[in-house]
Amino acid sequence: MSHKITLVDDDQNILTSITIALETEGFDVNSYNDGEEALKGLQKNMPELIVLDIKMPRMNGIELLTKLRETSNIPVIFLTSKDDEIDQIIGLRMGADDYITKPFSQRLLIERIRTLLRRQDLLKSSNTDQNENKIVRGSLELDDARHLCTWGNKPVNLTVTEYLLLKVLAMHPGHVKNRDQLIDQAYGENIYIDDRTIDSHIKRVRKKFKKVDEKFDHIETLYGIGYRYKEE
Repeated sequence: MSHKITLVDDDQNILTSITIALETEGFDVNSYNDGEEALKGLQKNMPELIVLDIKMPRMNGIELLTKLRETSNIPVIFLTSKDDEIDQIIGLRMGADDYITKPFSQRLLIERIRTLLRRQDLLKSSNTDQNENKIVRGSLELDDARHLCTWGNKPVNLTVTEYLLLKVLAMHPGHVKNRDQLIDQAYGENIYIDDRTIDSHIKRVRKKFKKVDEKFDHIETLYGIGYRYKEE
């Protein structure tokens, strides 16, 4: 049975191209070109995941997400422009699961969609071995199958991208990873991502951990080189 995906974007070219790409991969796709129409449609027919543009007429993506979060925890991926860091932060605080910056690779979007759907399926499954695919580094525990993170048994709510970046560092504590290596691991090879995007992700990861433990200092910056996860 194919997964149901809803796309919301006021750019018809983006809607058409993503719809074709997703349908080719076997997804069942509905699309809307503004937030108000999307909300009406979603109230009647809720999918398994939503890909949502932030800047739209009538009702923007953040307003739509706010409405959705009143009744649903459905996975949401935001589409944002390169310079919309404030909107990205607000969107993540409102409950988006990840965001992808325009222009983006359709392959990257499809991989993010698959990852979130897989995580949802595993969370719903009662038969999954709770100890399988765990990465433990002192107080840090990463449930790789579900893309879930805890610090001292307290949940740290990371996006898919943030989780992947942290995993790369935690898998090799004490080893420096430069920005290109982190980009390849989190986004895939041959995809251009500005270095500042990685820096912004790392900054947000640190903030999320400090909310759980204000003394958290395990992600170290080596200026001009990259990042590393501190050895215990």
